[in-house]
Amino acid sequence: MPTLAGLNWFKSSYSVNNGGACVEVAADLVASRGVVPVRDSKCATGPVLPVASSAFAGFVAGVKSGALRA
Repeated sequence: MPTLAGLNWFKSSYSVNNGGACVEVAADLVASRGVVPVRDSKCATGPVLPVASSAFAGFVAGVKSGALRA
């Protein structure tokens, strides 16, 4: 995975009041590398999981459609 310095991390606006149990993503590498970096929002210096952009898109589509529920 390319360097993670300077990435713009963000989390869903729906995660504001959930007690901090969130993940963050950085879309900076999607176009250039086809990767969506994902990390725990409570541990910004912790490990980063590189997810293929196609897999992440499938995950988001599943959440939006209601097929994936907590």
